Amino acid sequence: MSIRISSPGLNGDTAEGRPFPAGGRIAVVRLDGAGDVLMTGPAVRAIAARADDVTFIAGPRGAPAAALLPGVDHVEVFDAPWIPLEQTTFSTGTIQRAVDRWCRDPFDGAVVFTSEHQSSLPMALTLRLARTTRIAGIAADHPGALLDLRLRRTEGHEVRRNLTLAAAAGYVLEGDDGLRIKPVHATTRARAARGAVVIHPGASVPARGLPPGLVTGVLRALVGAGVEVVLTGTASETARFAPDLARAEDDLGGRTTLEELAATLAQASVVVVGNTGAAHLAAALRRPVVSIFAPVVPCAQWRPWTDRVTVLGDQSIGCRGCRSSVCPRPGQPCTARVTVDQVLAAVSAHLPVDAPALGRPASRRSA
Repeated sequence: MSIRISSPGLNGDTAEGRPFPAGGRIAVVRLDGAGDVLMTGPAVRAIAARADDVTFIAGPRGAPAAALLPGVDHVEVFDAPWIPLEQTTFSTGTIQRAVDRWCRDPFDGAVVFTSEHQSSLPMALTLRLARTTRIAGIAADHPGALLDLRLRRTEGHEVRRNLTLAAAAGYVLEGDDGLRIKPVHATTRARAARGAVVIHPGASVPARGLPPGLVTGVLRALVGAGVEVVLTGTASETARFAPDLARAEDDLGGRTTLEELAATLAQASVVVVGNTGAAHLAAALRRPVVSIFAPVVPCAQWRPWTDRVTVLGDQSIGCRGCRSSVCPRPGQPCTARVTVDQVLAAVSAHLPVDAPALGRPASRRSA
């Protein structure tokens, strides 16, 4: 059968199948990176409000983020062989072990979240083999008996798409649809970032990170104006910029887990970041975000889900939506056109009124 979704704030997609009953042990699935997992957060809260127990099935990159989501009782790591782009060999072992594990205590239902370019059907097959009673997902292709509740498509921001699928399965979010994480412990290292501008230069794929020249210019301007700056990311992402910091200890590259990164971002006055998980983490922590967004994926679908954000970058460039991991155009013009002054103005707009005036320093300040 088909039902019409008419929940407030959700679009009018047609769902084929019946909503899940209340209660039970429900699996939530998202197999990508930390940012993808964080954007399921509002939908997870909706599911948790009606379920007895929520297990989040995540890939290795997303599992630490799943553990931070309110409403998640357990996290299962499933390294699905169809997710990595670099996969060259396949084995039944990974799938068989997961099926055997979940068969021992089958889920009463599962909601499989995917991006619009992905298929929910491989995961639905795995869950079906594991004797999952009901499965909901989005599928343009006919799912046969793999899905009990199917949406053909959803539209809008990724958070909104996730909420639409959850609502079709009977889980309608009451109240605020913002990103949230569980409370994190503020370590001594994190507290040292209190009031700082945090710059997170890297991303999981190069095309979505910050232009190196822009990072250097912004960092020198901020330090020259007396603004404290902290770098986060991997050691390789921050090493080239560390000499421009006022203090060596403000380079946290490679020194934080995801939870420690969250504790650091929670102390920030502003977070400057590309299209990567740290942007969504900052949004979940309600920190102001300056998002230098490379539109290799649509900004309207993937931008930080917060009203405390300034988006920079050419979102109307002709090659937008290319999904390139490495930009094939010299200099990546969509973000190369962002200037130091534009970033400083955006940072300034989010800083407290008594913060130092920002501008380009006359000369480089010594570290």
